[in-house]
Amino acid sequence: MSDQEKRSPFTEHLGELRDRLIHAFIAVGVGFVVAYFFKEQLFDILTAPLVTAMEKSGNAKLIFTGLPEAFFTYLKVALLAGIILSTPVLFYEFWMFVSPGLYREEKKYILPIIILSIIFFIAGASFGYFIVFPYGFQFFLGFTTETIQAMPSMKEYLSFASKMLLAFGFVFELPLVLTFLSRMGLVTPAFLKKNRKYALLVFFVGAAMITPPDVVTQVMMAMPLILLYEIGIFGAKMFGKTSTPDSEEKEEDDDGDGDGDGDEQKDESSAFDNDPETDDVNRL
Repeated sequence: MSDQEKRSPFTEHLGELRDRLIHAFIAVGVGFVVAYFFKEQLFDILTAPLVTAMEKSGNAKLIFTGLPEAFFTYLKVALLAGIILSTPVLFYEFWMFVSPGLYREEKKYILPIIILSIIFFIAGASFGYFIVFPYGFQFFLGFTTETIQAMPSMKEYLSFASKMLLAFGFVFELPLVLTFLSRMGLVTPAFLKKNRKYALLVFFVGAAMITPPDVVTQVMMAMPLILLYEIGIFGAKMFGKTSTPDSEEKEEDDDGDGDGDGDEQKDESSAFDNDPETDDVNRL
């Protein structure tokens, strides 16, 4: 096989990756353009949990400290909305890029996986928006006093909210990732159960790195991850690659037969060495 033939599969994968990325960027760009026409309404929706929490302290206003800050904040809001709107296309392009490495019977699961990926992402972002945000903002605003007032800026809040929403959306993909790895034969349900305690440690450390430095939001991210990990183990049991005992027994039998043949050959050779006629020939 020539070097060109060896390189062709790799170059084909690079070409497909390029096409998938172009489609993904186009989808995000279209979503960005559509979302920009509703940038103010989208920002109001994004800030609703914070404004609701700030109304209790009597100061439900956000500020911007630089002249172009509001403009760039609206651009980022439209970009964030464009990414969320284009998630069906993004997940589709990702799984279609992975699909050539799957068997024919495994490719029939691509469409359900794409749908579940979208559902899990939306569920994660919704969990962060409707549950984590209200409790987290109440905790942070609890430090407000008569002389200390919270005055969050548009840029700071958008950076915080976008990071949290995307983080919760992607971490909720954990069951699908574990099921996919099990289907590929990279992990097994027994392996996941055995390393559960290490997974819990990783969840809390990762939640501490992603969320703000407070216990409330850290626990509210780590606890769903524990539940999602158990769902991933169940998915690995249901859809993971199962071992074939028949093939293992066959391999053991083959090994046993090979050892027996070796022993027979060894016995024959030893018998030949102990033959008196052979000894006479050797002496001559």
